[in-house]
Amino acid sequence: MQYEIIKRDSIYKRYEPAVTAPPELPEKAYWLGFYTNKILVGFQGDVCHIPYIKGFEQLNIPVVRTQYLGLLQGQPCYSAEIASEEPLPEGMAFVELRALYELVDEDLFLLAGKAYQIICWDQAHQYCGKCGSPTEDLAGERAKVCPRCNFISYPRICPAVITAVTKGDKLLLAHARHFKEGMYSLIAGFVEAGETLEEAVRREIMEEVGLSVKNIRYLGSQPWPFPNSMMLGFTAEYAHGEIAVDGLEITDANWYTTGSLPGLPSEVSIARKIINWWLEQPEQNPEKA
Repeated sequence: MQYEIIKRDSIYKRYEPAVTAPPELPEKAYWLGFYTNKILVGFQGDVCHIPYIKGFEQLNIPVVRTQYLGLLQGQPCYSAEIASEEPLPEGMAFVELRALYELVDEDLFLLAGKAYQIICWDQAHQYCGKCGSPTEDLAGERAKVCPRCNFISYPRICPAVITAVTKGDKLLLAHARHFKEGMYSLIAGFVEAGETLEEAVRREIMEEVGLSVKNIRYLGSQPWPFPNSMMLGFTAEYAHGEIAVDGLEITDANWYTTGSLPGLPSEVSIARKIINWWLEQPEQNPEKA
């Protein structure tokens, strides 16, 4: 097997990250504004676009705080926490972040996810977690510093493992309690303190479906802004055991062949990318071998 699902150096094609904003607000910039978990977008017919404006004040939309993100297509771009859901100019609407993938390309969806993560972090770190004093932005870094005790807070990233478990020509897929009806995906879960990524893979699979695995190999990673995960993809081979779902997180699981796949996750997710990778392996496509 070839263990690679992400071949480009960067997940972005048109975006260059940065922290330090230009000294003056540009005449126009891309603005990724959020109210709770919904992003503000404009519509021209069926085409969705990110506002390209001087600022939300231009549209009489009040904001709480803004953050500089870098350059999108060579133009400055900002994230903004919007203060209220209404009123909105004609032709604009709030869309849930998960639904945005159906409306824009993957590059812009990933950038919107980054913007959302930064806004959530900014909201939660206005005060020092150590002494309770108001924090300040740390110059040149994406961080908050406490002027009283000098404690520095960076955006929190939570590592999670997601694994394609194979058994010959079969793939293990499971239905989680929070999934929509009929959708199945790979086994995933957060890494706990004091364990390696490989230990997390073994633990999650044993906890959720009662199986032991071997030959764990890394595939690739993806930031996942729901709300602040870093998904680390693996493959593993079945070792022994019978499927026994935990009944808490997982309600059903089974082995599937290429001709019997159930509903699958969105194409934007690393889960789907790994499943698609599995489908392309010579074992599943003898004519390509």
